[in-house]
Amino acid sequence: MQYTEITPELIQTLKAAIADADAVLIGAGAGLSTAAGFTYSGERFQKYFSDFIEKYHFRDMYSGGFYPFRTAEELWAYWSRYIFINRFMDAPKPVYQQLLALVKDKDYFVLTTNVDHCFQKAGVDKQRLFYTQGDYGLWQCSTPCHRRTYDNEETVLKMVEAQKDMRVPSDLIPTCPKCGQPMTMNLRSDDTFVEDLGWNEAASRYVEFVQTHSDKKLLLLELGVGSNTPGIIKYPFWRIAAQNPNATYICINFGEAECPKQIEDRAITVNADIADVLEAMQ
Repeated sequence: MQYTEITPELIQTLKAAIADADAVLIGAGAGLSTAAGFTYSGERFQKYFSDFIEKYHFRDMYSGGFYPFRTAEELWAYWSRYIFINRFMDAPKPVYQQLLALVKDKDYFVLTTNVDHCFQKAGVDKQRLFYTQGDYGLWQCSTPCHRRTYDNEETVLKMVEAQKDMRVPSDLIPTCPKCGQPMTMNLRSDDTFVEDLGWNEAASRYVEFVQTHSDKKLLLLELGVGSNTPGIIKYPFWRIAAQNPNATYICINFGEAECPKQIEDRAITVNADIADVLEAMQ
């Protein structure tokens, strides 16, 4: 079934699919956080980075994160603000809380490419979450000389408080406690990404969840997953649905709601704003 607008029939169909499922596997992409108000350009970007925009003419937060700043002091002034507003501030809209309210009484698991910690802040049990691409709240050695990550909240808050003229004090610049090389974000951007113990344990729990429900009435709920990394969530969800005749696939994504013909008889695609759909389901 395909929907391009939010109707009472759609809401009833979605609620029935959740109620009927033995378990729910949520696949969440960047579109879910966008629906929650975590936008990386426009008014929000202007509000927090007007000085960097004026100096460097950045168009959005994301592109600014790749800029080769001349000093570590300026680099971490930018990144500390970036981390603070996208990891330690709450999202403007209660999208994640509304999603959890719909599945909290079900056997559920979350697979996400998002790195903003919104699921944990909404109350999702960390044991039910696999954050494949890292976490804004973690640092790692840039080399990396060892496979461990480090919580950055305390230092990031100090950086935000102490920075002046787009620079942080030199003594706040993070270095690896093992080799002394610069620390960097624990974000998957190349082959130096550290998959630490917590990452590997979460990966194992995800595999176990999928295997346990391989022949059960599994609801695959895909939210805001685009085409940048379809091999992490979208294609595996299609494959799981194709292999399990008891599975149902739901895709809610404004502008990118689709499914292959092989599973369309057990699929619901919704081309609408995720925030509006979840609000209507409450």
